[in-house]
Amino acid sequence: MKLLYEGKAKQLFECENNDEIYVHYKNSATAFNGVKKEEFEGKGVFNNTITSLIFEYLEKSGVETHFIKKVNETDQICKHVTIIPLEVIVRNIVAGSMAKKYGLEEGKKLKKPVFELSYKNDELNDPLINDDHAVALEIVTEDELANIKEQALKINSLLQKLYLEANLVLVDFKIEFGKDKNGKIILADEISPDTCRLWDKDTNEKLDKDRFRRDLGSVMEAYEEVLRRLEDARA
Repeated sequence: MKLLYEGKAKQLFECENNDEIYVHYKNSATAFNGVKKEEFEGKGVFNNTITSLIFEYLEKSGVETHFIKKVNETDQICKHVTIIPLEVIVRNIVAGSMAKKYGLEEGKKLKKPVFELSYKNDELNDPLINDDHAVALEIVTEDELANIKEQALKINSLLQKLYLEANLVLVDFKIEFGKDKNGKIILADEISPDTCRLWDKDTNEKLDKDRFRRDLGSVMEAYEEVLRRLEDARA
């Protein structure tokens, strides 16, 4: 298969059907815009399996995604979409950059979810932008942005419910959207411990990529635990 694109965590390959794309999950872990890197055996398996489980759950709950099917442990087939260059972030609890930028205590529960946008551009370090910037840069129209925000908040509610069933708290998460061949905006990319902050409901133990970012150790053990809990919750 022809390699179309290689990112930090995934490779995208051409399919015989031009409306589809073949996605391979790598074992690479990166942080701080690729400055910190490491390989973890099994990471691709965990992220592919977790993403497949979550996208199937979201599809059944009325959220349209690019996911078609899981092919094997590390690969899946998805609809070929044009990615909108926005990182959409939803925060339920103060953590990470929000705590640092605004001098807030990590762990503080927010009164309502915070919706954030970053301009997806590695050269510019994915700068935080507001709604007006997104429209002014002609990334999206106002109607498209309203659609994205509505979908993101719905996804947040559904994910909170799913993770709570697995005794996990969804602190925050990043998602991406793309346009399908008909121009419809649908959920794309992945949802995994790489893109979600997940804390144990009882102990607040971090079970996500912060274990790698902050050198906490037991990175793959945390990912494996998330998968085990999700599979038990959906059984």
